[in-house]
Amino acid sequence: MSDGKVLAGTEGVTAATKLPAHFPAWAGKLAELYFSGTTSTFVLHGNTFDVVRADATRYVGLADFLAEQLFGRWDLVIHYDLARGLRCAAGSNGKRLQEMVATANKWIGDLRALPRDPTKALLAIDLLVQKNVMADPDDRIRTAVIIDHCGYVAPSGDNLDLAEQTHLVTLLNWASSPYVKRLNMAFVLIDPRLSSVAERLTGNPHVASLEVPLPDEAERAAFLTAQISTSGKDLAAVSDYTVPELGKLTAGIGLTDLEVLVRSALEGTRRLDRNYFRELKKRLIERQAQGMLEFVEPKWGLDTVVGHEAAKQRLLDDAELIKRGELETVPMGYLFCGPVGTGKSFLATCVAGSIGIPAVVLKNFRSKYVGETEGNLERVLGVMRSMGPVVVIVDEADAMLGDRDQGGDSGVGARVFGLIAAQMGDTRYRGKIVWMLLTARPDLLPIDLKRQGRAEVHIPLFYPSDDAELRVMLMTLAKKSGTQLAEADLPDSIAHKGNLSGADIEGIVGRAFRTSLLAGSRTITKEALTGALASFMPSTQTLEREAQELAAIIECTDVEFLPAAKREKLATLGGRERAQERLTAIKQILEQ
Repeated sequence: MSDGKVLAGTEGVTAATKLPAHFPAWAGKLAELYFSGTTSTFVLHGNTFDVVRADATRYVGLADFLAEQLFGRWDLVIHYDLARGLRCAAGSNGKRLQEMVATANKWIGDLRALPRDPTKALLAIDLLVQKNVMADPDDRIRTAVIIDHCGYVAPSGDNLDLAEQTHLVTLLNWASSPYVKRLNMAFVLIDPRLSSVAERLTGNPHVASLEVPLPDEAERAAFLTAQISTSGKDLAAVSDYTVPELGKLTAGIGLTDLEVLVRSALEGTRRLDRNYFRELKKRLIERQAQGMLEFVEPKWGLDTVVGHEAAKQRLLDDAELIKRGELETVPMGYLFCGPVGTGKSFLATCVAGSIGIPAVVLKNFRSKYVGETEGNLERVLGVMRSMGPVVVIVDEADAMLGDRDQGGDSGVGARVFGLIAAQMGDTRYRGKIVWMLLTARPDLLPIDLKRQGRAEVHIPLFYPSDDAELRVMLMTLAKKSGTQLAEADLPDSIAHKGNLSGADIEGIVGRAFRTSLLAGSRTITKEALTGALASFMPSTQTLEREAQELAAIIECTDVEFLPAAKREKLATLGGRERAQERLTAIKQILEQ
């Protein structure tokens, strides 16, 4: 750093000068680890493409921040990437850059004349390291080496070629050398995806891997203040939101993308009102997650859910605890299970609505390219951590989340499972990341994810079997479809009771509405509804549905969640062990 903001000193220094208040936490951790003598080699990953605050109003890229702030008093800072090769890095200080070039010419030679090839570039740096180690103490120079996109220099995987193996060994030699640790020498490797970097490097005890997270509320507010101040415009003239409000509501958005939001407000023709802000936020968060998260702003709360009274009460109680900030007894996550069409996705979204927090749907993050899947998941988890509190909805969880013992994919499934399980079990995020795992086949979901401390509350959902509940659902879904259904036009008894899913009932409402429209009525008529109910034929996949129901009954963690009919069924079967035997028998029949 310059002007007192520096990992500075001479050989033997054991503490960093006081870091400015605006320095990010990861920079403070790097300084702490370096001056404790723990390590001189760091891997920075995560939000590495974003800007970092350099002073009150100026923001710079990560490499420039390292060069001019963190190593601002060091004699030589060398920046390397495959595209531009070796070069000196001094940030915006032209005089310091000239001094560095002279130092580099003395110790290495003309950097511009050196090839960009990583093997030769690392060899040149290695010679510098050796010369510095062998030099007299008074002649040694304080040197930092920054390697950008290091996943291309020391990539992950077991089938490395000789050049890649050489790069990896060179980096490990620097990290583990006791001679290097006694000098003012540091190596910072940067890559947005930790999984792209060789595991032999990131897992080495001499190397510290530090995540650069998305900005927190204070950082976002400071950035917004700086941007608005620089523009010279009045935010109130173009926005319904103040800077503190925007700082709070933009969780999960990087500073670079936040600049898009600010410019849209200050330079656009459309006022930043609730609708426009919601539209921009959805777009920016989904871009931050590279399309692997779908941002959902809940429109309904649990009061709109028909039936499932015991489950709703439990969820409402937990929602109240989260709103109060009493997070110690809040579950880390929930498992919603039951036959297809029982409203699992709708219930999960309504939970978010009752808590008053946003929800995201985890989309397909898997890729056919080596290492891409794990990198995608790392990015998605980083966005989730920065968004908290947030509800994370994982549909088809049994297929989406992998398995510790999954084979045939070079270990990708097991690594994905490990990342998900570690995040779900991280109690620092209790009540901040609320997991909602949805599946019709909970028996296929790994037990590690269903245990206490992860998706610990298992809520089974079943088809409605009560006439009163069915009638309420018909009226509710009619309203959702933009029409009306009078209570007097509902039948006393509904055909196929107990065999109609929520999707089936919505389909019946849609058919009745269509018939009514063709007859000239904007509301559903009694005749149209009666005809739709009489002609509808529910699914005949009875064995599959029974398997799904049995799996949900077996998984249930609170007997109060089971309707009376399902408790009777469980008792008739002879308990959960007998139900498990029946489920196993059905699965064997279906597999034939």
